[in-house]
Amino acid sequence: MEKLIEDIYRSQSRRVLATLIRLLGDFDRAEEALHDAFAAAARTWPRDGVPANPFSWLVSTGRHKAIDHIRRRRRFDASLQDIEDSFYGEADTTEIGDMELIGDDMLRLIFTCCHPAIPSDAQMAMALREVCGLTTEEIAHAFLVPAPTVAQRIVRAKSKVRTERIPYEVPDLDELPERLDRVLHVIYLVFNEGYSASSGTEVVRTDLTAEAIRLARLVEGLLPHPDVEGLLSLMLLQDSRGRARRTEDGGLILLAEQDRSAWDRRKIEEGLDLLRRAMEPSEVGLYTVQAAIAAEHAKAETPEATDWPRIAAYYDLLTTAQPSPIAELNRAVAIAMSEGPQRGLEIVDGILASGKLGSYHLAHAARADFLRQLGRRAEAIAAYERALSLCQQGPEQAFLRKRISELTAASERQ
Repeated sequence: MEKLIEDIYRSQSRRVLATLIRLLGDFDRAEEALHDAFAAAARTWPRDGVPANPFSWLVSTGRHKAIDHIRRRRRFDASLQDIEDSFYGEADTTEIGDMELIGDDMLRLIFTCCHPAIPSDAQMAMALREVCGLTTEEIAHAFLVPAPTVAQRIVRAKSKVRTERIPYEVPDLDELPERLDRVLHVIYLVFNEGYSASSGTEVVRTDLTAEAIRLARLVEGLLPHPDVEGLLSLMLLQDSRGRARRTEDGGLILLAEQDRSAWDRRKIEEGLDLLRRAMEPSEVGLYTVQAAIAAEHAKAETPEATDWPRIAAYYDLLTTAQPSPIAELNRAVAIAMSEGPQRGLEIVDGILASGKLGSYHLAHAARADFLRQLGRRAEAIAAYERALSLCQQGPEQAFLRKRISELTAASERQ
């Protein structure tokens, strides 16, 4: 039962939270209600059994727990009467069970996190916390900034929502275009966290990848736009490889070693069709360029058939349009695949020497792999160990340990 409740928390807690925010009108109150609801589930479900609709049970329980808290505190603060009164009305009979409202709650949450009144760095931190459920430490690791900085950003964002009375809603159609970039970026971050979890025991969090794709489809329905098509194409093409990226026991399988017959052809076909449409305008967005890179992998029947020079050219476009050390790192990998590991090593060493990505484990892992290919085992082991010290995801840690063990054994045989 404990494992089942953990699975439900992982797959549904963010949607429960999003609905509780709508019903309770406050982020902190909703988070408290969410934890109270799951605590109640842990106490009662082993005895009474899992309800037929765990989502509705959790929302209803959380809402009533919040009302109980307000009632107790109202004894000392009469001003809380209005808050308690606002929790009643139609919610019991319609709002909790209205699937159309529930389906849009995650989108409401993202648009609220991305409101223009909230600073952009706080928007991203708040979205990853509320939409993905990441801890402050995990968000700090993702952004390569100190955890207290992230915590302050989230506190400021929530305070802004309260003081500015930012509405919990999807804006009108005429307001959507100016909010689109921020919303797509949040959906992109949600997908990335699912596609390659920053920590934990899983390579892929399918709950997050599926939710990101669902949200992108909702946005496409609200505002058809080439950037939305580009992002949706990118996510479908990446997600098509999901099953092939894991061993049966949850281990990591690299792209070159994946069983390509296990890739989801329907997602690939839809992704390629969306990419063709997104490429029609004279100017294409960054998500579309990234989708074009993913398409090159999807179209290659074997690893050897991959057009690495073209992929490197796409990364040239990305780094020119929006310079990013992560894009530079990926470009280094693409160039190494076409020009050799020495060239890739030179680029990665340049990135690290500039002070960028020093605490990013994949930069050190890439450097280690180039050194391994060049036969520089001792240096490769040191680089893998550095990557391992920075990595927080279980399957990636296991992979890095395996590489270190293989290189150590090879060195000892000589």
